[in-house]
Amino acid sequence: MSNTEFHRIKRLPPYVFAEVNAMKARARANGADIIDLGMGNPDQATPQHIVDKLIEAVRDPKTHRYSNSRGIPGLRKAHAAYYKRRFNVDIDPETETIVTIGSKEGLANLAQAITSPGDIILVPNPSYPIHPFGFILAGASVCHLPVGQNGALTDIDSFMNTLERAVRHSVPKPLALVLNYPSNPTAEVVGLDFYRPIVEFCRKHGIYILSDLAYAEIFFDGNPPPSILEIPEAREIAVEFTSMSKTYSMAGWRIGFATGNKKLITALARIKSYLDYGAFTPIQVAATAALNGPQDCVQQVRDMYKQRRDVMIEGLAAAGWEVPVPAASMFAWAPIPPQFAHLGSLEFSKLLLQEAEVAVAPGIGFGEYGDGHVRLAMVENVHRIRQATRNIKEFFRSNAGAIAASKDPAARAALLEAEKAKV
Repeated sequence: MSNTEFHRIKRLPPYVFAEVNAMKARARANGADIIDLGMGNPDQATPQHIVDKLIEAVRDPKTHRYSNSRGIPGLRKAHAAYYKRRFNVDIDPETETIVTIGSKEGLANLAQAITSPGDIILVPNPSYPIHPFGFILAGASVCHLPVGQNGALTDIDSFMNTLERAVRHSVPKPLALVLNYPSNPTAEVVGLDFYRPIVEFCRKHGIYILSDLAYAEIFFDGNPPPSILEIPEAREIAVEFTSMSKTYSMAGWRIGFATGNKKLITALARIKSYLDYGAFTPIQVAATAALNGPQDCVQQVRDMYKQRRDVMIEGLAAAGWEVPVPAASMFAWAPIPPQFAHLGSLEFSKLLLQEAEVAVAPGIGFGEYGDGHVRLAMVENVHRIRQATRNIKEFFRSNAGAIAASKDPAARAALLEAEKAKV
C-alpha cells in the first residue's frame, strides 16, 4: 500500500481547533473546571412540544421506513410558509426548497453538485470553515475576499470594490460567491441595501450566490436580518441555507433547508438522491410542528442569548477587554487585547485555557484574516459566563508584567517564546 495521503485529505490543512480541543480534554482529565465558550453548540433543551411530536411520530411504525431525500412534503410546505410570514417571499415547496441534514450538509453537497475541478469560488475571510472547504473538497479553488484584520467589511462600497477586483483578476470567471450574515464568526449583520448591488453585479457576471442565513432568528436590536431572496432578482442566481439548530435548539437533530434558485435546488436534489434518503421521518415531522406551531419559544431563545451577551460583554469590559457588542448570532468576535496581540489567536487561546480555564475558538481557524481575534460562544449559562469573565480578569491582573513587557519589542519576543514553552 502507498503511504501517499489521499487526494482530498491533502487539500485540508491541519485542524486548528484540534490543538485547543486536545488541551481542553487533558485539562478536564486532570480535574480542571473548563468553561467552554469555544464551540457554537446550543446547551438548551429542544422545546417540549417539538419533542412530544417526535415521540408521537416515532411510535408509528410507518415512519421507520426510508424517508425522502428532498424532505417530506409537509415540512417543505411549512418552510415555504415560514418564508412568507418572515420575509414576505413566496416559495414553491416543490421546486424551490429542499430539506437538508443540517445546513452544513446542504452547502457541502451543493458544492459537489455544481463544481468542476478548477472552478473558482469567492469566499469572505474570515468565514465558517465549511464555506471554503466544502468547495475545496469538491475540487474548486477558493479566492478569499479579505474582510480586514478588524473583521469588518460590511460597508457595501468597500465590499463591492473587493468583489469587483477579485472577479477582474480571476481566471476562469468565478462560479459562485458565498455570503453569511449574520456572520459566523464575526456576528456582523447587513441589510437589504447591502445585498442589492451584489445581486445586480452577480447577475451581470453570471455568478451564483450561496447565502448562509443560519442565524436569521438570533438577533437582539429589533431589526430582523433580511433574506437575500427578498430581492426578486436574487431568485435567478441565489440559494439560501437556513437551519433549525439555533432557532429551536435542535442542533443534534440535523435539520436545515436550501431555498431559492430552481436550477441549484434541482442540482442539490439530484446529488442527494444518490447519497441519502433524508433525515429520519419523525425528526422531519417534529420539525414541521416546530415551524407551524407556537413561536414564543423562539423569542425565549432570543432573550436568553441577549441576556448572555450582555453579561459577557459587560464582564469582559470590567476585566479590561473591550469587545464589540454583537447585534445578532450566538457569538462575540473579540479582538485580542493589545498586550497579547503578539501571540496570535492560537497561542492566546491556549493561554486563556491554561491560565483562565476558559476555552475560546482561535480566529485563525476561520481564515488568516481572523488571526487578530478569538470567537466566544454564548453556550454557557449566565453564572458560568460571569465566572469566565472573572477568571479572565484575574488572568489579566496576574499578567500585568506581560502587559508591560509587550510594549518592548525585545521583551515581547522573549515573552512569546516563554509562552510557547509553557503551552
